[in-house]
Amino acid sequence: MRLMSLVLFLTFVLLAFSAGHILAGLAEGESRDQKMWVREGSSAVLPCHLSPRKTRKSLKQLPDKISVQWKRHGGSVHQESHGVLEVGYSGLQKTALLMKPRVSLQDSALHNGNFSLRIDPVRSEDAGLYEARVEYNSEVHSCHVELGVITVTLSPPNPVEENEPLLMSCNSSYQASLVEICWFHNGHLGPTSRTFCSLSGALSILRPAMSDAGSWRCQLRYSDNEIISATYNLQILGFDGPTNPVVYAAAGSAAHLPCSLSYLPSSFQMNMVTAHWSHLAGGHLQDWDIFPNLSNRSFPLHLPVVGPRDAGQYRCAVSVGHKTISREVTLAVVTVTPSIQGPVSEGSRLLLICSLTHSRGHERFQWKHLGSVPTKSKLAVATLQNLEGSSAQMGPILKIPKVSQKDTGTWECSVYGPEGQLGGVEYKLQITSAQVSSPPAMFSGQVTFGLTLTLFLLLAVCVVALALQKRAQTPAFSALEGMIGVPGPRKSMKENQKGKIQQTEC
Repeated sequence: MRLMSLVLFLTFVLLAFSAGHILAGLAEGESRDQKMWVREGSSAVLPCHLSPRKTRKSLKQLPDKISVQWKRHGGSVHQESHGVLEVGYSGLQKTALLMKPRVSLQDSALHNGNFSLRIDPVRSEDAGLYEARVEYNSEVHSCHVELGVITVTLSPPNPVEENEPLLMSCNSSYQASLVEICWFHNGHLGPTSRTFCSLSGALSILRPAMSDAGSWRCQLRYSDNEIISATYNLQILGFDGPTNPVVYAAAGSAAHLPCSLSYLPSSFQMNMVTAHWSHLAGGHLQDWDIFPNLSNRSFPLHLPVVGPRDAGQYRCAVSVGHKTISREVTLAVVTVTPSIQGPVSEGSRLLLICSLTHSRGHERFQWKHLGSVPTKSKLAVATLQNLEGSSAQMGPILKIPKVSQKDTGTWECSVYGPEGQLGGVEYKLQITSAQVSSPPAMFSGQVTFGLTLTLFLLLAVCVVALALQKRAQTPAFSALEGMIGVPGPRKSMKENQKGKIQQTEC
């Protein structure tokens, strides 16, 4: 009897030692009562696994039939527990109705020794103490993980429209007294104040811009010096680029007006996106409709040829779901007006005036001579001999006091701003040759001599024609002289002959 009691005692001691040895392998390097903080809406993995290093032999000997049960005790172990997930020996899985399908085991192959619980997404009511009970053969092991939830509230909800007031607040399930909350944007203190820390913890931005988007971290400090934090990705529905963009285009060239969203429409979980362009010119509204793809966030407007009449303000309105945002884009057209229209005579005085519609006041102008071939890589600044001082190269007006053949070709007027070159326009200068534009005195004398000679020849032709006509009339008088005379008074005959002669002469 004593021997049997001794055997039973040794057996229980051995079992306890073996169980303690395997239990020590649970979550090596970590406390069995672990604590973790997770932001509401994100995923959490509650760890529970056997140590591969200490229980390598045990891992190989783990049976296929393993039972895992996860329970939640609320804020304390003594509170009533609630079933979360259970996997029986047969592999049948049971999940709490309120947490289905948000919970699952991290590793479906339980014989690998990983019994961690995954919750995705985490809700505020998921906070509490979780216990895992693992059974295989005659062994029973457990893990305890305390899950704390940090809640970041955004009003209005994500995404926030650009320039729409927003309010962010942060709190947690921790029971101690809150001392202060600090907000950090992309690793730095918030833009509202250099030290944005307060007891209420609310972050208010009256006119949020695209620069306010990105990662925000709220840090909570409690009376027992417990510090917890959570990050939140703030999305602002707006446009890329400057607030009031200006596009500079040369008259006669094409123009591209930008309209690009800050995020892809698919990231907002929206399935309906439309873009609408309109041009307000003198009260007359011209509309263009664009129906984009959800995988594209850029909806530019292409104008093949622009002129001064096309300049002005254009409006791009994009509707994402039930929200519509708009941005105005200004088209500024650059033109060159010469003081002489058409080809310019050599030696003339020429002015080239570079004008800009919708100037903002800070633009600068610069003239460059590109030569006969407009190659950007071979720019040549106009020589000072042809310009009235070096100041003529800068400014909207280019003065050429005496045009020469070396001024022919393409001239470029570039518009510059604080951010660099904004745009430009080219003007092709054509100069007429010296023979055509200014004939010499010798050439004028030759023309006069030719005209005089022509008149003389015409006069000579007229004289010759009259002489030939007289000669053709001479035979009529010879016939009269050969006629037979009739006797009559001599005086009368002489008078008749005399009258005939006079009549012929007339």
